Amino acid sequence: MAVQTSEERKIILDEMYRAFSIASEGAYAYVCDLKTDLSRWSREAVAYFDMPGEYMLHVNAIWMDRIHPEDRSEFRDSMESIFTGVGVTHDLQYRVKNGDGLYVICTCRGIVLRDPEGNPNYFGGVIRNHGSQSHIDPVTGLHNQYGFFEDIRSYSHRKQPCNVLLLGISRFSEINNVYGYATGNRVLQTLARHLEQTVGEDGRVYRMDGAKFAVVSSTLTEEMYRKRYRERKAALMSGFDVDGNRYCLVVNGGMLSVDCYDVGDEAIYACLNYAYDESKDRQQGELVVFHNTVNRESRKTLEIVHVIRDCIVDNCRGFYLCYQPIMDAETEKLSGMEALIRWKNEKYGEVPPNDFIPIVEKDMLFPKLGDWILRQAMTDGKKFLTQYPNFVMNVNLSYAQLEKADFVHTVLTILEETGFPPENLCLEITERCRLLDLEMLRNIIAQLRERGVKFALDDFGTGYSSISILKELPVDVVKIDREFVKDIEQDQHSMATVEHISGLASVYGSHVCAEGIESSAMRDHLRRFSVNSLQGYYYSKPIPFDHFMKLNIS
Repeated sequence: MAVQTSEERKIILDEMYRAFSIASEGAYAYVCDLKTDLSRWSREAVAYFDMPGEYMLHVNAIWMDRIHPEDRSEFRDSMESIFTGVGVTHDLQYRVKNGDGLYVICTCRGIVLRDPEGNPNYFGGVIRNHGSQSHIDPVTGLHNQYGFFEDIRSYSHRKQPCNVLLLGISRFSEINNVYGYATGNRVLQTLARHLEQTVGEDGRVYRMDGAKFAVVSSTLTEEMYRKRYRERKAALMSGFDVDGNRYCLVVNGGMLSVDCYDVGDEAIYACLNYAYDESKDRQQGELVVFHNTVNRESRKTLEIVHVIRDCIVDNCRGFYLCYQPIMDAETEKLSGMEALIRWKNEKYGEVPPNDFIPIVEKDMLFPKLGDWILRQAMTDGKKFLTQYPNFVMNVNLSYAQLEKADFVHTVLTILEETGFPPENLCLEITERCRLLDLEMLRNIIAQLRERGVKFALDDFGTGYSSISILKELPVDVVKIDREFVKDIEQDQHSMATVEHISGLASVYGSHVCAEGIESSAMRDHLRRFSVNSLQGYYYSKPIPFDHFMKLNIS
């Protein structure tokens, strides 16, 4: 058998490298000529780990220098086994230092290829970088939300302003249900390529949760975003071609300009989600820019959300509860109270809940705040039981709490820890809970009602699906929104609406509570319409618990 020259072996090395690259599926491919000790590695690995070049002699020593000292002995033993011809395969996980000096976890797999005489000839395989791969979405190949957060932090670290877009498809689950998940994935993959082509070199596209995508750019202006969003929205609505089939996609979009650097990435994302939900729920998919949705002081709002997040982590520092009495409509005796969250800060003072709750609700930390509210309300309420043993404590719930898998367990645990009777607790849900799976919500209510907990449907009548929710969910109380009560004294339509709601509630066996009572005349009018309880400033504004204990209402 003729001896191969170094050049001939290099040609074989390149051919083998191409074969391993095809099979690498996003990992770093490598091939080593065991006779010449020349290796070829992927360019991505060379760049990421700051290696000398794509072709390297004696790469074993070069790579060993980057492996964490605690992991070197196991790597050395495995490679010695390979090079001496004893070992055939290599399968190790270890830590490697990248070009930034940080260690990442890698899994290295390889196999020895022998010559016709059975001697070790080539060694090839792949290195999977878990530090990098965890940032890649497996369906679309885009950077995922972990990569998104990392890049936002990078912009902040460099103090570089950027504009961020969150775009999502409405009712995407219908595509999965009708055509199957394989087709749904192809739609996402095609849309990902479509968005990348639209953005080009002006920014980076990310696959977020579900059917949402984000775009981060330091060059695209707000007006440019608006223009491209309008064009893409119209194009997707008119028909989106995927594998020869056309799908009409309805999209929503929220945008946020980031030019302040002392806020966290999670606070930015919460504000971005708020703008996105405004687009989806109230603006028929038109692009909503965050500073146009809350107030003109978007920078201040971002800062406040950032501080609030830190306060939630720090045992809900600065938060406290106020309570508003709920009165029996017939006797005007106290029948319950509603717990309402408040937040005060030395720098920002007393911040109205409407300025932060709608945004913080989008944050993954909100359930932690919700748990604190439940625990604090029950702790305070237990002190009140000695004076009013039959009163009911009302606590508002967010859909972010209800969608947690352990919500029922959390409520039962807090009831047990505080010793608060479940029959004295009423959890208020809003029409916004239509966003949740109705069967899941029905199961939650059934499990807690079985233990004695009551449920109220708050702000009844303000949303288009309130009646259908009342039909589907077994609630104990329907709370009529103040919008239907404020003109009750002179407006016939308001009177008819309240009468209709009261009659509807009675059909489903629910009591009725009217909010927004501000005068004795309003009270007297509402008593005519089978309203069971009353709540409003006529009796008391929301006040701290120690003040409530001294309130002269009976």
